[in-house]
This record gives sequence, structure tokens and C-alpha cells, in this order.
Amino acid sequence: MKTTLPARIKSVALALAAGTLLAGCATSGNPKDPVEGFNRAMFAFNEGLDSVLVKPVAKGYEAALPSSVRNGVTNFFSNIDDLFIGVNNLLQGKVPEAFGDLGRVLINTTVGLLGIMDFASDAGLEKHNEDVGQTLGRWGVGNGAYVVVPVFGPRTVRDTVGLALDIGVDPVWSHMPKGARDTAIGVRFVNDRANLLPADKVIDEAALDKYSYMRDAYLQRRRNLIYDGNAPREIEAEAGQVERPLTAQAEATGPRAESVPVAPVLVAHTESADTK
Repeated sequence: MKTTLPARIKSVALALAAGTLLAGCATSGNPKDPVEGFNRAMFAFNEGLDSVLVKPVAKGYEAALPSSVRNGVTNFFSNIDDLFIGVNNLLQGKVPEAFGDLGRVLINTTVGLLGIMDFASDAGLEKHNEDVGQTLGRWGVGNGAYVVVPVFGPRTVRDTVGLALDIGVDPVWSHMPKGARDTAIGVRFVNDRANLLPADKVIDEAALDKYSYMRDAYLQRRRNLIYDGNAPREIEAEAGQVERPLTAQAEATGPRAESVPVAPVLVAHTESADTK
């Protein structure tokens, strides 16, 4: 049976609705994680899927292809992302950054052979990191409850809505014919997970409670991205209540690695800590 793009978006929306419904019946005493029981169950599911399927495939991919080829794959999809990063920068009122993003697309699509080579960075055009969730946050939309979405991993209600919109405009997800689309999605998915492999050991060694560690790291990092590293003082004070963000992970991720390697990052094109 053919699965259409609207059907995929509907699945994301249903996951969001489930998380929101559970938030209404919250039993957790943690205001930033009111549906912790549900989230821990989804976290365990994602971890299991990653350990038995996704991570082994990513390791095989890494072993089979030289780094130059993997970098070319990363750059190709990153070039597609730059177009929508530019749109989000424009929607946030960051016009110079938006023009820089569009300049990156122009240079890398032409001289860089459809983005396989990143000549724009060599030319001094900075790689940014923006998505719809950040744009909504920039315009004052609150996080909402923290939720762990099956397969897609850590999100907030706001970022889950942003995720659905990101997928809706992503040309990779809507590309035809179907075979080429599915291949592109699969390659990007495995490549993103392979980019996250170096961070796995760091996380395992640093976290006493991996779930809490990844939740706090995700929330801190999203706050930092929304405020471009200049979060208001009261928010920074709150950040001191949680575990230290995973700096080593940010250094290990590729240009589009979204968040955390505890679950398949199927839409990891949404962001990366080292691209701001």
C-alpha cells in the first residue's frame, strides 16, 4: 500500500496528540516533563530499535564508505537544508543571515556540484541552524510538554508541530518517483546516524540516568538555539538546575544531526549544534 506524505505528517500529528493528551493527565511532579512515564517507555522503545537495527546499519555504512564519500552525502543534504534555514532566518527577521544561507545554496549547488562539496564555507559564508520549531519559539510560542516521539526521538510539543511542518516542505520527503524518494530518505537517515556514532561512548560514560541526561541536554540546547546563545538570565538560572549539556556530542555531530543518538534521527536535518 502506498504511503503518502500527508499520511506521514498525520502520523506525526497523532504522536503529538497522544503526548498532549497524556500531558493533560500528567502524574509526574516535573513541570518540564509532565508525561515522564510515557516518555521513558518511548525512550526505551527508540533505544531498543536503535541498538538492534539502526546503529548496526550505521556502523556498516561507516565501515563500507570512506569519509570523503560520507562527507559528500552529508553536504548534499545539508545544501537542501540551507534553503529552508534561510527561509526560517527570514521569518525570524534575521535578514543578513538569510541572504548568507541563500548564498550558500547558490555557491554549493553550482560550484559545489549540487552541494556535494561545501565551497560556501571556504568562502566564509557561515552555516546556520534554524527550523520551524525555532522560528515558533522566536515568535514567543512556548515549549509545551517535553515528549519523546516514537522513532523521531526527543521533542517538545512546539518542536513536534515544527517537525511536521519541516517534513511537509522537505523536497526529499515529497520527491518522486517513490523509489528514489525512499532511497534518499534511507541514505540520509543512515548517514545522520553514522555522524552521531562518535558521541555514543561519551553519552554512555557521562550519564547516570541516560533518559534524564538526554532530556535535559535537549531542552538546554533548544533554548540556546532559539536565543542564539543569549538566553534571558532567568532561563539561564533554570539551566543550572539540570545536568551539563553534552558539549562533546555537539563537536561530534555532522552538519545536520538534530539531537541525540539514543533514537533514530529520521529527520535529523532539522539542526546541529555546530552549525549556529
